Amino acid sequence: MATKRKVYRLRGGTVLDIDEFHDGRYGGPGGKREKKRETTTEQMKEANRRTKVKSCQRRMLQYFRSGDCFATLTYAVQNRPETMEQAVTDFGKAWRMVRAEYKKRGEELFWMRNIERGTKGAWHIHVIINEIGETAAILQKAWKKGGIYIETIKQNERLYDTSFRKLAEYMTKDGDTKEKKQDGTLAKPKLREASYNHSRNMPLPDPEKKYLKRWKEEVKPPKGYYIADYYEGINPKTGYKYRRYTLISLERRREDDGDRHLHRAKRKRSARKKP
Repeated sequence: MATKRKVYRLRGGTVLDIDEFHDGRYGGPGGKREKKRETTTEQMKEANRRTKVKSCQRRMLQYFRSGDCFATLTYAVQNRPETMEQAVTDFGKAWRMVRAEYKKRGEELFWMRNIERGTKGAWHIHVIINEIGETAAILQKAWKKGGIYIETIKQNERLYDTSFRKLAEYMTKDGDTKEKKQDGTLAKPKLREASYNHSRNMPLPDPEKKYLKRWKEEVKPPKGYYIADYYEGINPKTGYKYRRYTLISLERRREDDGDRHLHRAKRKRSARKKP
């Protein structure tokens, strides 16, 4: 059975995000297609969740760096919205101001957000936004519904890894998300509902597609790359293995280190401009 590979070349090829899976047909293209299996609702939910996380992760890898901004916008009790639609409107109003401030400075705005309503009624919004040196001041000026907590992505050791997988999982939480407890069992969901979205100017490149002669049991990264993230599972529809993995070049790693120093310098210049 042939193996199909999809390669997403991100950040100018310094990041390779790869899907490999059996195509469900004997003999590769033109072969006899395998009969699909029945899948449970839970299996479909899990498959959809992983696809959503992977899409989010790829956009992070393409458009963000470790020195960019991770912010949490909170609501004062008296300003809490009654519905998710109202919360989306609140975010939209604030972000029109943020967009205008970026435009004034000749900067393009990239953002991802997840609006979350907790099971006890509290609301907050997690946002990832590209850092331009004055981002914190811009956000504080734009968000008037409550408090705001700001840090760079890399400062959050609980959520940051070089592949952005942990952060992507965090940013795509919803009312079905159950976190693992220390004993390995699943806790009850902490969210009643959530709304995930990103700016429209964040398309992903089309993947390069190729058929391989066989399934290789071990992934060996090409020279100059390392495996930053790896997941292998069983497709519930076909019953065959599939895997998703992220290769990051040493050049990208140096770029991230350089970004850290660049953003620190930008903040210092911004601070000096203030009266």
